[in-house]
Amino acid sequence: MLQVKSFVFGPFQENTYVLSNDSNSGIIIDPGCYEASEQQQLCDYIESNNIEITQILNTHCHIDHVLGNEFVKRRFKAPLAIPEGEKEVLLAVESYAPAYGFHRYKEAEVDQYLGESDTISFGDITLNILYVPGHSPGHLAFYHSQSNTCLSGDVLFMGSIGRTDLPGGDHQTLIDSIQQKMFLLPDETTVYCGHGPVTTIGQEKMSNPYCAVV
Repeated sequence: MLQVKSFVFGPFQENTYVLSNDSNSGIIIDPGCYEASEQQQLCDYIESNNIEITQILNTHCHIDHVLGNEFVKRRFKAPLAIPEGEKEVLLAVESYAPAYGFHRYKEAEVDQYLGESDTISFGDITLNILYVPGHSPGHLAFYHSQSNTCLSGDVLFMGSIGRTDLPGGDHQTLIDSIQQKMFLLPDETTVYCGHGPVTTIGQEKMSNPYCAVV
């Protein structure tokens, strides 16, 4: 059974997720832990539950979602995988991190580049990948069909959508990604967003003021 634990980190209030299964194999998605207290909070949960971290994933590579990449990779000795289309986005972070006050940011070496044809597996859990650009050029979402669970990053929020005014963003591309990819998932799919509360596909199809289709 898939288990999802969320943490809210940093001034951007970014959601970091630990996914695990019954045999205590797990992955970290979008580690935003920058401060030592945040890093300790994440480690305490993982270590107290005896979770073996097998991989670190980024849905996309804006600064708030990658601040903890180097730390968790070093701490858990797990490979880092990012979307194929986010290479330049990640490379840019080091140059602008100090302007946001993150003077201790360190870039982590990438071990794998992901595309929509790939899958992510840990233990008996397999995640399919959705290519959903618009908020950023290579953005991916991760979907577990058995539990109807989607990790959407900054594509879709409760009652909102990701911003599209950053480099590589495009509003119509984002709307197309939501309506042609996200909204094809079952209505009962639980959506764990990159910021804010959990929602469902059905709720957003019905009432999201930016992209509703029903």
